[in-house]
Amino acid sequence: MKIRWTDVARHYLQVVAFCSVIAVLTTLIWPAKTYFVQLAYSVSVGTITWFVIEFGRFFVDEENCHHDSDGGHGWPKGWRGLLLTAVGIAIGFLLGDRLADLFLADGMVHTPRDNRLSLVITVAAGAVASFYFHTRGRAAALAAQISAAERDATEAKLKLLETQLEPHMLFNTLANLRVLITLDPPRAVEMLDHLNRYLRVTLTGSRALAHPLSAEFERLGDYLQLMAVRMGPRLRYALDLPDDLRDVPVPPLLLQPLVENSIRHGLEPQVEGGEITVRARREGAQLHIEVTDTGVGLSDHPPAHEGTGFGVAQIRERLAAVHGDRASLRLQRLTPAGGTRADLLFPMPA
Repeated sequence: MKIRWTDVARHYLQVVAFCSVIAVLTTLIWPAKTYFVQLAYSVSVGTITWFVIEFGRFFVDEENCHHDSDGGHGWPKGWRGLLLTAVGIAIGFLLGDRLADLFLADGMVHTPRDNRLSLVITVAAGAVASFYFHTRGRAAALAAQISAAERDATEAKLKLLETQLEPHMLFNTLANLRVLITLDPPRAVEMLDHLNRYLRVTLTGSRALAHPLSAEFERLGDYLQLMAVRMGPRLRYALDLPDDLRDVPVPPLLLQPLVENSIRHGLEPQVEGGEITVRARREGAQLHIEVTDTGVGLSDHPPAHEGTGFGVAQIRERLAAVHGDRASLRLQRLTPAGGTRADLLFPMPA
């Protein structure tokens, strides 16, 4: 039984505020007692009623209770909630006035009419307060269901996007391997060995929606080693990940499409190849990941062959699914002579 004491305190403060309003009504009915005396009686009854209901609900199985947006133990459903309310009001009425009499000792005699009227007020006030908390509990349960549905939809979308990215990378690599088999069979065998190891790590890994940034850099390093077999000294790369950012969670396959684009559209068209640098750094409350290359640079009219822009579009969709408009991906030409930089910005986890 897990009790969130901040919620308990908040509920009790609401009950006290409600009792203060009830004390105004009872002062009008029994003006012989001052408001502060009426407040003492009202708070006494309300406290006992609240105590029975507030802690009594924890003895009801969670399966028979509404759950709030934080997954807490909510209000009992159906007849269980009505029974708990009735028991709380009855105990509050029977003990509350006596407890107040014991401490106040005002010496006033309560007539049968006063007792009946006090009972009506207690029942009405308890019913109204219970209805308020019941409504809030139902609203919280509905909010939790909506939040869960949105989370499931986001997870499904992210998994779909990832399953689209993996075949895209594999087809590109196999196309490169096909060319290498014809030109240099020994290097093709070496590349195939690297591909086998890479796929074993990738395809047997968990389908988690996020993994540490260090894992993303390690997988990116494996991919660049794979590409280095085919391109040889034409491909040079550097990976820069500060230690304090290694555990930051990021979606899998976030950086690889950017590196693929750098190789395919930037470095490969150049006879001398070029260099790719991937760098991560913290900028205030945001994580900034920069992918730069010394390739031919962005073209004003990119070719329409297969794969152009696919990875970039997928990254933007995945960032939007997780972070909304708080994340961005920007591509820009470094110099008129060439080179491209991709800047990824998204919020650091709280």
